[in-house]
Amino acid sequence: MSQFLLRVENIQKRFGGVRALKGVSFGVGEAEVIAIIGENGAGKSTLMKTLGGVHTPDEGQIFVDDAPVTIGGVTDSMNCGIAFIHQELNVLDNLDVAANVFLGREPLKGGPLKLVDQATMRRETEKYLAQLGLRVSPDTPLSVLSIAEQQMVEIAKALSQKARLIIMDEPTSSLTLQETARLLEVIHQLKASGVSVIYISHRLGEIIEIADRVVALRDGANAGELAKEEITHDRMVSLMVGRDLERFHLPHKMPILDRFVTVKNLRTRRYPNQKVSFDIGRGEILGFAGLVGAGRSEVAQALFGVETALEGKICIGGGEPFLPKTARQAIDLGVYLVPEDRRKTGLILDFPIRDNISLPAVGKDSTGSFLHLVNRKKEGEVADAQRISLGIKTPTTENRAGNLSGGNQQKVVLAKFLSLSPRLMIFDEPTRGIDVGAKSEIYKLMRALAENGIAVIMISSDMEEVLGVADRIAVMCEGALTGFLTHKEASEETIMKLAVARSHEALAA
Repeated sequence: MSQFLLRVENIQKRFGGVRALKGVSFGVGEAEVIAIIGENGAGKSTLMKTLGGVHTPDEGQIFVDDAPVTIGGVTDSMNCGIAFIHQELNVLDNLDVAANVFLGREPLKGGPLKLVDQATMRRETEKYLAQLGLRVSPDTPLSVLSIAEQQMVEIAKALSQKARLIIMDEPTSSLTLQETARLLEVIHQLKASGVSVIYISHRLGEIIEIADRVVALRDGANAGELAKEEITHDRMVSLMVGRDLERFHLPHKMPILDRFVTVKNLRTRRYPNQKVSFDIGRGEILGFAGLVGAGRSEVAQALFGVETALEGKICIGGGEPFLPKTARQAIDLGVYLVPEDRRKTGLILDFPIRDNISLPAVGKDSTGSFLHLVNRKKEGEVADAQRISLGIKTPTTENRAGNLSGGNQQKVVLAKFLSLSPRLMIFDEPTRGIDVGAKSEIYKLMRALAENGIAVIMISSDMEEVLGVADRIAVMCEGALTGFLTHKEASEETIMKLAVARSHEALAA
């Protein structure tokens, strides 16, 4: 008798000429938490979508309780006791909690009309919500719930399906620290109740906390496994990248004396009573730290013109002060933003990579005719040059941006602006949902931009990232700047003290 609830052997999958999975094999035991790790493009998502019925394997076999099964669709996967909670949650905002939990499987009353049994559906939903400690009514619309609460509804849905194995893909990428801690508690509860979990995350600290075993993929193939007692940060990194990856602490610049970028009295709509002022030196990386809701993203959006500021001025390189009203105005003045949510606001996923890269330059590189037609030849040359320069893993820029892994999508967002002439680059959560290898590449790229005289703002909720990359750190709380720290002064403790300050005044630079 096998020790595994689920076992896959020699799974292979091709997309055209690309081999996404090259004979992957692994197993999941009863009431076991398995972490699947790997760099972006390693095959994690393809493998999970194969188990979830989204993709059909070209070769190989899947076993459940030692019996071979064919998973040709989502229904087949559910019938095998597998539930898949995607990174982009699969919920309907216009329906209530109970309707989402039982979507497509609504209990019916007897009689010829076969009406939905609302009372039973509500009662069963309450049971699963209580099991997860989620204190919301089954009648609550999904639209009013937080991302963390919607995620718990997805887990309740999995329990209602009698799932024996729940796959979670980057479940904490949009959660606060408190919400993450609660999710990890729920995973422990699921394990105690006999449910197995496959956990995919780039946050290695979470894996150390909850995983019973780690399975690493590299370039679509097995790269190794770690038992519970073997799991460490460095061992996981080594398996993922095939080498020991140097820590990302980059060389920091000496104190910067010039004021290349000056922001004065910036007031955002979310925090109209706070005025934000700061300077950035030429070639400096200024990190913005703070808790969720501190107002950092609002500052970034105001500087880029996608959120109209109530007041304020920006001056770059001693030029005329300005305040952009649109993103186009900001781009024309050399201010670029790499947004927090690349999939929603950084890319057009259905467009080719080439078109995404060329979007900010539309109108700048025309054919020269009176119609100002887009110069497709030059557009293709620029896009291909960026693909090679940034190491975007795709054979051609004609492929859809939505088909790329998270790290490669982030590189496309960067490529949009690097072909122009940035003077101020703003990165909002630049490595969220990106593996450690790709993170290192992004950090080196930011430093390269700074070394070319570009001022860089980096907003990050990852404390180690801020400490490791920024030359100087600005800390925000409730819309106000509560302090500035040099690299030598900064520590997790000093940052957190400023990030939770209860009384403060906006600081002038």
